[in-house]
Amino acid sequence: MKFFADTAEIADIKDLAAIGLLDGVTTNPSLIAKSGRDFKEVTKEICGIVNGPVSAEVVALDYDGMMREAAILRKIADNVCIKVPMTLDGLKACKALTGDGSMVNVTLCFSANQALLAAKAGATFVSPFVGRHDDNGFDGMELIADIRLIYDNYDFRTEILVASVRHGIHVLNAARIGADVMTAPPAVIKGLVKHVLTDKGIEGFLADWAKTGQTI
Repeated sequence: MKFFADTAEIADIKDLAAIGLLDGVTTNPSLIAKSGRDFKEVTKEICGIVNGPVSAEVVALDYDGMMREAAILRKIADNVCIKVPMTLDGLKACKALTGDGSMVNVTLCFSANQALLAAKAGATFVSPFVGRHDDNGFDGMELIADIRLIYDNYDFRTEILVASVRHGIHVLNAARIGADVMTAPPAVIKGLVKHVLTDKGIEGFLADWAKTGQTI
């Protein structure tokens, strides 16, 4: 499963890339606003750090507006992935953009039927939001399993990009189901390395090593 970082913070992206844990980045208007930087400037910098897709989201809601904004975003870097909303106009833009060779991420997916539409429109990625789905009384992972089954039934190439990931259990279950990608805040990704028994093991080894009085 590929790991994308859901952030616009350059320092965090550089840290994860240096560790070798980063296959791409997803951004959205909220994350860009939080960074306090110019949208195109920060997107270009991110694209220079990672080789994989960097999702940059349109804010227009009509087809013509989406296409105008997408034309600007595509010029930023070759690895920009245009993010469009799960609407009829968004799907129309997805079809046009992927037909012209652009990567497209259809976002804000909350049902398997929506994911089916995204695949029919030729989306590169579809982003089901598992955390928000859970918040509203549904099972986010059941949604991922349904999408995986449908895509496998018809051999769709659209990759399932699990979004709104809140914790390690989301990551684990997404990997068990067979999601192609997960995107999460840097803190969630870094937190995957933590385990109480790992910490205790390191403490024990260091204590025993100290008793030897040796150095390496």
